[in-house]
Amino acid sequence: MLRVAVWGTGNMGSTAIRSAAAFPGLQLAAVITSTAEKVGRDAAGFAGLDAPTGVAATDDVDGVLTECDAVAYMASGDIRPEEAIADIERCLRAGLHVVTPSLYSLYDPASAPPEWVQRLTAAAEEGGSTLLVSGVDPGWGNDALAVTAASLCTRIDTITCQEIFDYSTYNQPFAVKVSCGFGGSMDETPMMLLPTIPTMVWGGNVRLIGRGLGIEIDEITEEVERLPLDESVDTVMGRFEKGTQGAFFLKVVGWSGGRRRIVIEHITRIHPSCAPDWPQPDDAHRGGVGDHRVIIDGDPQLTIVTRADVPGGTRADGGNTTAANRLLGALNWLVEQKPGIYDGLQVPLRSALGAAAEAARWAE
Repeated sequence: MLRVAVWGTGNMGSTAIRSAAAFPGLQLAAVITSTAEKVGRDAAGFAGLDAPTGVAATDDVDGVLTECDAVAYMASGDIRPEEAIADIERCLRAGLHVVTPSLYSLYDPASAPPEWVQRLTAAAEEGGSTLLVSGVDPGWGNDALAVTAASLCTRIDTITCQEIFDYSTYNQPFAVKVSCGFGGSMDETPMMLLPTIPTMVWGGNVRLIGRGLGIEIDEITEEVERLPLDESVDTVMGRFEKGTQGAFFLKVVGWSGGRRRIVIEHITRIHPSCAPDWPQPDDAHRGGVGDHRVIIDGDPQLTIVTRADVPGGTRADGGNTTAANRLLGALNWLVEQKPGIYDGLQVPLRSALGAAAEAARWAE
């Protein structure tokens, strides 16, 4: 049993706690928080678990690092990258294997900032540890799944990875209103859609898919279309007014030899009534709010649709669970590797577990 610490108790942290408490071959051994009011609380309270875990949240990072084998680092890194890098570096130097979704630039270490790669590689070598940065989108939904799907085709013209999402049930005000700009003025470009930001987030996946399938990406371009709400709508976050941003269609396009080869698309709405002519979830007629797709224009024409739901949660919670499980499931493989940084194509989607651990995955 690998002893795993979950660092962070927010959106992804709570998901990782829930997964780590039940994941085959792993033991939830610690939870790290930076919030004084959370210290001493049982981890079950952050993850919505019915039974106590016996693991109390702590802010004693050094103590945790001496007691665990691995860290699932779930603290935010998008608006505090230097702090996240320092935290992860600290864990690696202490000899703990680290998995995290928090640093978009490191989804493809080959194109990540060299100084980050050098720092983290040195820390991993010093501690004899490993690092994987991945998630769902970016992550397995548009790297490993795309490359796996391509293996079913004899010819490929274009690979398109899509996330289609309705945020009306997603109660994350900062991500929805600030990062994505829903409910904001059409005269102001939100953070997520500013020039170069989409490439920073998804460019690594574009390059990773290209490298995995034998082509060099010469250029990455961005295309953005935004639409206002035709009428005011009500969501779990309250009312979004008519005329404010209601949907966007984002494309991050990887070019090779003058041809569009790899495209990552986001079709995102604050309400299903907005942009009805844009792609919709396959089960939208039944109230479905989100899909991930890999679409290969080639021979054959291939479309793979994935979606995840969790009891009592939204489809966004389901997607987050797959991201956490991808990372936790990689640990068994990572502990057997040479020290260093690994990417989503190097780490198998399914790490081999012993028979007893595999049997534990089946519901009673």
